[in-house]
Amino acid sequence: MNTKLFLSLAILPLATPLQGKEVAGQENTTRQTRPNIILFLVDDMGWQDTSLPFWKEKTHYNEVYETPNMERLAKRGMMFTQAYASSISSPSRCSLFTGMNAARHRVTNWTYPKNASTDRKSEVLTLPDWNVNGICQVSGIAHTYQATSLAQLLKNGGYHTIHCGKAHFGAVDTPGENPYHMGFEVNIAGHAGGGLASYLGEANFGNRTDGKPNPWFAVPGLEKYWGKDIFISEALTQEAVQALDKARRYDQPFFLYMAHYAIHVPIDKDKRFYQKYRDKGLTEKEAAYAALIEGMDKSLGDLMDYLDKYRLTDNTIILFMSDNGGLSSEAGWRDGVLHTQNSPLNSGKGSAYEGGIREPMIVSWPGHVQPGSKCDSYLIIEDFYPTLLEMAGIRHYKTVQPIDGISFMPLLEGKDSSSKGRSLYWNFPNLWGNTGPGIGATCSVRDGDWKLIYYYETGKKELFNIKEDIGETHDRTESHPALVKRLSKKLGKYLRKVEAQRPSFKATGRPCPWPDEL
Repeated sequence: MNTKLFLSLAILPLATPLQGKEVAGQENTTRQTRPNIILFLVDDMGWQDTSLPFWKEKTHYNEVYETPNMERLAKRGMMFTQAYASSISSPSRCSLFTGMNAARHRVTNWTYPKNASTDRKSEVLTLPDWNVNGICQVSGIAHTYQATSLAQLLKNGGYHTIHCGKAHFGAVDTPGENPYHMGFEVNIAGHAGGGLASYLGEANFGNRTDGKPNPWFAVPGLEKYWGKDIFISEALTQEAVQALDKARRYDQPFFLYMAHYAIHVPIDKDKRFYQKYRDKGLTEKEAAYAALIEGMDKSLGDLMDYLDKYRLTDNTIILFMSDNGGLSSEAGWRDGVLHTQNSPLNSGKGSAYEGGIREPMIVSWPGHVQPGSKCDSYLIIEDFYPTLLEMAGIRHYKTVQPIDGISFMPLLEGKDSSSKGRSLYWNFPNLWGNTGPGIGATCSVRDGDWKLIYYYETGKKELFNIKEDIGETHDRTESHPALVKRLSKKLGKYLRKVEAQRPSFKATGRPCPWPDEL
């Protein structure tokens, strides 16, 4: 699906940067440069996969896992306790780089093979013809949504743009598979793959050396680490530091998109941290998972150390986020364990419940964000698009897509204006490969403290008060019929407005009803 031309904000020269501000106590000829930006995105990280509690109290998992650098970042900035994304990787990443809700861009499940759906088969539903090839910046590509990339606007606005790690914007052999086509001037190990074949340098990160085709998700571009005793989280960090070394010489602000493959399966052992967690009494798989988390956290700390060393900290924004909830479905843990790492949230990756969509998020911006602060207002991943452009001083730009995201700058400033009276929407008219609570073809809306989930196949609705029942254990549909009706109407109206897709019934060929049609 391709879009017609839309103009976002004022139709003015593309990506006009905000002028530098004078620094007190210096000569007028010395200007403060626009801030550097590091967007640190973790793959499949659950809300509880950290020693930093994003709830009102510490839980068992906060006591088990060790993420000292997340704690360090939170002391420098603001924690967000209600940050949301999609429940699957590709929809979140496409929303991040287009500023659009997944219901609109229609990349609603994970992408990889060209022109092929990754949906689980159903005897009941015919799933919609979604944008299986992802997003890209050119028109005329089948099953692809054309959009102006966030990285492209930052590049046009004078930023040196660096991609490091997982891309997952578009399918194999489509323009969106390559970060170079998405506005990045540097690409380290990014491709169409939504995961990785191996974390281990000894295993060449999944690449073959016998001339035979590589397996799915073999990580490209890190050949100098092949055969070495190194974990990919460390290799990516070393490459990112080298890219920052180069960026420092350019005399222009940089945007580093540090998109880790961690902590996605396979759960390979990071030997730097593994034994520590075995000594704590964790099983082999649990210890390997905890070590994955701490290895990711070390990368964050190494980047923060780099900024400190070269006195870049005061002029660098760091945003920490995950693309979806932690893997907790039984099919995802073929050899068991760690089924409830998102507790007290219900379920995990792929689910419409909070465990699938609620993410750990931190923002540090010296001089702008109060250190050690916390925000309980909600936001969603498409909000990063207008926010980062505003942070960069790029106030006038045009895009070929409409922008659904809303800047959360007021939240960073301690105001509630960007979330007050706002509703958040999700549409997943697909079937993910795994099963579990809340996993199915669904759409949902968060409105204030309330959340409504609608299941396309059965017509079932669930209503939860998230503030009172964060674990979504008490369905309130029977006691609040008027609220169910109101939220159903709001959700149905939004889905029609953005031309969202829905499944059909195989038996009749008729589309599943919208939530307000029942």
